[in-house]
Amino acid sequence: MSVTFTLNGEEFTAADEPQRRSLLDVLRGEARITSAKDGCAPQGQCGCCTVLVDGKARVACVTPVRRVAGREVTTLEGLEDAVTRQWADALLECGGSQCGFCTPGIVMRLEDCRRKAEAAENAGAAGSADADSAQEARLQRALAAHLCRCTGWQGITEAAVEVLNAGSPTGAGSEGRDDQPRAARNGAGNIDAVARRAALEGGRPQRINGEAVLGRGGFAADTAPRDALIAVPGPDGDWVVGQTMAEVREAAAKVQGRRTTLEAAPPIAAPQGRWDSVLRTSWVEPAYLETDASWCEPGGEPADPLANGGAFGAKSDSPLPAVARRLADEHGRAVLALWSREDSVRHGPKRPPVAMAMNGDGRGIVRVARTDSIADAILVAAPGLEVEQVDVVGPPTSAALRAAGWAEAFCASVAAGAESPLGGIESEAVVVGMPTGATARVEVVQRDGGRILVAVDAGDPLDEAVLRSYVIGAVHMAAGWVCSEGLAVDDAGDVCDLTIRSFGVLGAAAMPPVEVVATGSGGEPVGVGDAVFAATAAALWRHHGFTADWPLRAAVL
Repeated sequence: MSVTFTLNGEEFTAADEPQRRSLLDVLRGEARITSAKDGCAPQGQCGCCTVLVDGKARVACVTPVRRVAGREVTTLEGLEDAVTRQWADALLECGGSQCGFCTPGIVMRLEDCRRKAEAAENAGAAGSADADSAQEARLQRALAAHLCRCTGWQGITEAAVEVLNAGSPTGAGSEGRDDQPRAARNGAGNIDAVARRAALEGGRPQRINGEAVLGRGGFAADTAPRDALIAVPGPDGDWVVGQTMAEVREAAAKVQGRRTTLEAAPPIAAPQGRWDSVLRTSWVEPAYLETDASWCEPGGEPADPLANGGAFGAKSDSPLPAVARRLADEHGRAVLALWSREDSVRHGPKRPPVAMAMNGDGRGIVRVARTDSIADAILVAAPGLEVEQVDVVGPPTSAALRAAGWAEAFCASVAAGAESPLGGIESEAVVVGMPTGATARVEVVQRDGGRILVAVDAGDPLDEAVLRSYVIGAVHMAAGWVCSEGLAVDDAGDVCDLTIRSFGVLGAAAMPPVEVVATGSGGEPVGVGDAVFAATAAALWRHHGFTADWPLRAAVL
């Protein structure tokens, strides 16, 4: 049985056994459409695989391909060039894209949103307060279907408002519009400066340009040879290898991830005694959107799982390149090794949970899940702590994750009123100063609906939009860490929260406005994102009264 539908304006027939496959399987496996990304399949919760079906946004990983028989499917590749250029320009200017993994799906959803807005305008709703309110509500509904780990949402929202207000570049009145890319209209732009700032903040070379916005950042799962075998982990720990994603997932008995009723809770008891501050953290999932993947030719070098994003340190020791190389040599042909979302959660490294107790003199005890190099990281921020590494049954941990250890120690110092080599409270703000010279000043403002003010010195900003994007992204991650993010792990050490929505990553509607000021001295550029992350965590914890256990399960403001 085959299924025929229109794909980007041309008739397309899916090959045999379509009843077992999703639309995403067919798009990526047969049609070689790489803009539709697999961030959580088959959970349907991250929005990275969003396409248009008969003009309406649909999540491809939970859409059986048989459901699109005779219908029209449009992916990012099927939009007019002027439309994709308009979205890419706006997202770049507003800082709404970094690695580019989630943005193609978001663009498709927002394009659907734009078309609905134009329909409402044609119906006579434009120009009124009701129209503005409807646009805001439409945007909130649209972005609620998506997750983004990098940008903190604000740049995405600003880009969406800009494009919605500008209207379609191909619609009525567009004949006189300048269709050159914005970079060309405003001058060539300093591509090297953009790349340098992105590398400083992301911890590795990273492309932030129109191609990356459109999902063409060179992700391993996108660049594997067309005839590559696919490998996924099986239930017994071995790797299952086959021709198609549907085939190997079925052979590996892959099932959709689950969300447990078990609450995320700090796994380590706090030291006994009277302390000026106590902090206990839970297991936390890094929740990078692009799951681990690597491919390799026989005798070749495996593809980098990090591709166009640093994953906040979580993929620095990914085992998949070695797996891809071994399987390619065994099978005598290219092999693409993939982790599903559930695999990444089960096997990927987590931030080490801690239980810290400190007094105002800076002395105290910290108990931390046994992790290489974590003690050295903690003592950078709180040299008066006694570090006790303890064995905790649970998933693997890593000190490579963003500011692991020292950010917790800095927050505990702030709560105890102790001096830290990295800074503390100044007036109404929390200030972090890094040995590199980077500084971040974060203040929580409650008036006028609430907002977070961030002033950074990152030396030469290099590119204001990119710097702002990374700063807001760091605020978003810190806010989720303190207020909402946690991972349920049972007494046997097994992760129970396997759906991407169960991690507590903040959506667009949950983020307050963030105002960023670059106060750079103009000196040597340095990365400032980790300083912003730690300062924001301390400022928000202070805002909520230094309640001991994270996540606080509270709104950000």
